Amino acid sequence: MATRPPRLTDVAKAAGVSTATASMALNGSGGNRISTETRDRVLAAAAELGYRPNTVARGLRTRRTHMIGFVGDNVATTPFAGQMIRGAHDAARQAGFLLLMIDTMGDPDETGEAIAALQERQIDGIVLATMYHQVTEVPKEIKSTPVVLLDSRTADYSVSSVVPDERGGALGVLAELAAAGHRRIGHVTTLEDVEARHLRLATWREHVTAYGLDADDLLAETAEARTHGGYESAMRLLGRPERPTAIFCFNDRMAMGVYRAAAELGLSIPGDLSVVSYDDQELIAPELAPGLTSAALPHYEMGSWAVNELLRRLDEPDAEPVQHLMPCPIARRDSVAPA
Repeated sequence: MATRPPRLTDVAKAAGVSTATASMALNGSGGNRISTETRDRVLAAAAELGYRPNTVARGLRTRRTHMIGFVGDNVATTPFAGQMIRGAHDAARQAGFLLLMIDTMGDPDETGEAIAALQERQIDGIVLATMYHQVTEVPKEIKSTPVVLLDSRTADYSVSSVVPDERGGALGVLAELAAAGHRRIGHVTTLEDVEARHLRLATWREHVTAYGLDADDLLAETAEARTHGGYESAMRLLGRPERPTAIFCFNDRMAMGVYRAAAELGLSIPGDLSVVSYDDQELIAPELAPGLTSAALPHYEMGSWAVNELLRRLDEPDAEPVQHLMPCPIARRDSVAPA
């Protein structure tokens, strides 16, 4: 005959404590009223018995379901941006929350339907993620549901958000070039009207003008943010009478195109041309020959921060929204040499 699942009273009896004490120990409440030794004893008894709390009953008591919605636009299908999901999942799990993930494939109609589906399941809040750093609007369907934006922000900063420190990352890789003596630095960037493009371009422009280059001498080329776009841009830059000695790329895929263009022109990297980039994609940057120096997008860290900020807002609903810039560390490899 099937045996019934263990109950809270069974855990309390095995640990030699009251049911109330067992409940507080398992819920992480009680503060100093419960000693570390008692809490450990209750947790050990629960593990030994295979006890699982009744989340439905707990939800009725706390008015929380301990479920968080994660709505993304193509995030799940992008290898490097998928780290945002992992970071969010790990943070939710550590806090005892379940993450319900829906990818809308970039369809605005799907976004509204996804939010409605999550709200029907009484989720406690929503993390709204985008694949690229951008300025966005909070969908009207979210209404009063607590929300945190991941890799985007609102124009009026009215909602908590986390985005990469684009300027900091760009300054980091440009500093690598400056330290190597490069003064004639080209830039290949995307056609897309996104925050990442504007911030990286502005930072590059400020950096090169700081070294006395005239506005007419700025070496910027725009193309699709893919390998062929980087190739076409690099061919135009490297075909100039006074070609740049280094190129800063919008992303690693464009950098792949720059490598190809340099090879076709008989230029060695980094001997004849230094290259730096953004993204630090694990399937590209370290695999190129030579390895590519790149500013890493902190997707995992942003996903984790977004969930923790959402949990904070659940406990402090009247707190002011926070706009967080996540540092972009520099992965140094062998694509930079003295000018």
